[in-house]
Amino acid sequence: MRDFVARRVAAVPPSGIRRFFDIAATMEDVISLGIGEPDFVTPPEILEAGIRSLRNGRTHYTSNSGTQELREAVAVHLQRLYGVTYEPRAEILITVGVSEALYLTLTAVLDPGDEVIVPTPCFVAYQPEILLAGGVPVELPTRLEDGFQVRPEALEHRVTPRTKAVLLGYPNNPTGAVMSRQNLTGVAAIAERHDLLVISDEIYDRLVYGGHEHVCFASIPGMHPRTVTLGGFSKDYAMTGWRIGYAAAPAELLAALRKVHQYTIMSASTTAQDAAVEALLHGELHVERMRAEYDRRRRLIVGGLNELGLPTFEPLGAFYAFPSIAATGMNDQAFAEALLSEERVAVVPGSAFGADGGFVRCSYATAYEKIEQALERLRRFMQHHG
Repeated sequence: MRDFVARRVAAVPPSGIRRFFDIAATMEDVISLGIGEPDFVTPPEILEAGIRSLRNGRTHYTSNSGTQELREAVAVHLQRLYGVTYEPRAEILITVGVSEALYLTLTAVLDPGDEVIVPTPCFVAYQPEILLAGGVPVELPTRLEDGFQVRPEALEHRVTPRTKAVLLGYPNNPTGAVMSRQNLTGVAAIAERHDLLVISDEIYDRLVYGGHEHVCFASIPGMHPRTVTLGGFSKDYAMTGWRIGYAAAPAELLAALRKVHQYTIMSASTTAQDAAVEALLHGELHVERMRAEYDRRRRLIVGGLNELGLPTFEPLGAFYAFPSIAATGMNDQAFAEALLSEERVAVVPGSAFGADGGFVRCSYATAYEKIEQALERLRRFMQHHG
């Protein structure tokens, strides 16, 4: 019998994250610094809004675009925070998490062979989603000495006649980097000069520390017409399991995303949409509390890793540290496997995100006390391998 699996699917490797989680799941007493998920439970008011939605019998489809109430709340939210204006009816689409929003965008805009420039390290789904949509990912390595930001001149050198889009993910997973307004303005000039679309994944937009700011790419002068803004509720509001996000874009472009969405999904969960409205209207205090706690953990883990001889770039956003493991003489795969086997601490090899073999990702979206324990185990590990 012939092989029925499509070649483009067979060519996509399995996620480099899942392998270590699967191994860790078979072991006892593991402290995971691997998973990119808040350890907080969804705030109680948001939970109650979802429960109330169910009790009120709101168990049917919504509009393909999402409820008007949520789209209006997203529009107000983006205007208030970043000064960008989207028309709720025509320019905002509610999706099943940002993952669906990314899938819709790439499927809607890419023709076979179109190139998308992807700064790396990046979220593990970027390159596979481009391939699955028929496009060609063109990696643009960022450097520690540049704070893992995109250098406009390096981006310029990656542009070819087949380039259609640039996919940005800042605040960054896995490095915690935040793009400066100056560098974003440089990216904007290149997008304008070469007539490129910019897909801006801003899922960690509220988790920025130390007086730094997140700049919404669509707020850069002239960029609103050529930007798809992707955002959601998973990270900022601890709503990963609710699977709720959005895409915001000019009406003609958003109509193409909606077309893919309506034939693929119909509509996002009604319960989750009602909870998301509550999050935007009354969740600000919870966002600030969670951000303050992440900042406390950030300072603990970065200071601890540096002290152990694992030089760590200071993450300015998201909830990840990205230490160099060069002092151990191991590559990232060997380091992660040995640390898990010997000390029961799970981290993710940096190569899973497109980095070279000299880094691992450590999530600090886990309890402060567990991070302390993990650092003590790392201390023992480094005594043998440092």
